[in-house]
Amino acid sequence: MSRDEVDRALARLASEYEAIESSLLALQDHAGRRLLEGADLTGLTRDRWTFAEQAISLLWVHFDAYTEALAEARAVRARRNRPSVTDLAELTELLSGSGVTVAGGRVPDGARALTGPARLTEQVSLQDLVDRMNGWYAQALEVVTAADAVWSALPARIDLLTAEVRRVRSLAGSVGVRPGEHPAGDDLERIVDEVAALRDRVVADPLAFWSTDASTTSGGSRPGRPDTAGYDRLARELEEVRREVEAVLRVRDEADERLYRVHDVLARADATLAEARGARGEVLAKIAAVEVPAVSGPATGLRERVALAVTYRRAAQWQRLSPLLDALEQGVDEELARARESLTAVTEPLAVRAELRGRLDAYKAKAARLGLAEDPELLERHDIARRLLWSAPCDLRAAGQAVRRYQESVAEALAPTPVRNANQNHWGRT
Repeated sequence: MSRDEVDRALARLASEYEAIESSLLALQDHAGRRLLEGADLTGLTRDRWTFAEQAISLLWVHFDAYTEALAEARAVRARRNRPSVTDLAELTELLSGSGVTVAGGRVPDGARALTGPARLTEQVSLQDLVDRMNGWYAQALEVVTAADAVWSALPARIDLLTAEVRRVRSLAGSVGVRPGEHPAGDDLERIVDEVAALRDRVVADPLAFWSTDASTTSGGSRPGRPDTAGYDRLARELEEVRREVEAVLRVRDEADERLYRVHDVLARADATLAEARGARGEVLAKIAAVEVPAVSGPATGLRERVALAVTYRRAAQWQRLSPLLDALEQGVDEELARARESLTAVTEPLAVRAELRGRLDAYKAKAARLGLAEDPELLERHDIARRLLWSAPCDLRAAGQAVRRYQESVAEALAPTPVRNANQNHWGRT
């Protein structure tokens, strides 16, 4: 090497030295490294930290060798302003040859096992030394930063989830949602155990929760992120349990109002059925030759379930009251609808009679308005229809036919015909 080449090499090595020293000091002070040193590790993290810890130790050993080699090269260069041929030969060996002596015990690259023949010392070049240090540094840094990232992201979130679990658990206990008594209670107990186990595993084996980019080639530090899939699943399951518990809470808060409504709707259904039974008697007495459907009695099954709901309410068994109230609300609504349908079916003949009476009166008024009130044929047919409609029992079939005949007679009387008296002047009337 020439003097200029030596000076440039020394300047480059000095710059590298500062960068390496700064990086090693940063690694030494890294919070993740300090946590790893004091942690009781298991699994993947224990295996990788064993490797990384040896790598960090050897990094300092090699850095010391690098420091000594650089200091020796500087000392040789400082002997003279213009180094001799012997100086240049020595500098060439130090700067570009295998002139650096390091202690044996290499840390393997990649995933190779920590095996192989042990050597007390080995001769390497400064460039080989830097390359080796770069590889070990990247692998050690990946372990340290990954563990630190997981510990920074997950334990705090798990602690918040644990606090929420305790809150939901307390809330669930207050409304009787307990293991063995309610499915949500069983789920909550399982979540409690899984959250505790998750935190213990995150603390002991953080690298098991580190997800690296699969597309990144091996070698060097690989980008990644904390794997929160287990935490996210438990958070979703807890949210589902919380909603179930809050639903039971709403049952507790709304129980009295909902039970009052159930009683009220059931009472209205019973009153409607009673009205239907009374109407059926009236129909049988006033309407002849019709089939009147029978009216069922009150829903005794519903009343028994209402009584059971009241028992649950008094015993504060909200988890049992909740599904029962849902079923009761649907049941009493259906019972009221059935009672109304029964009343409609029973009173249909009376409605038909009322409709016929109204139609007869309407056509009589129309006939009177058009000057036909004294028409003998219309009077006779009106009287027949009226007697049938206002007699008891009323024959609806005959009454209906009589009303239709009266309607037809009124329509015929209104039709234009040259035979009728011109003084009545009914041409074109409808």
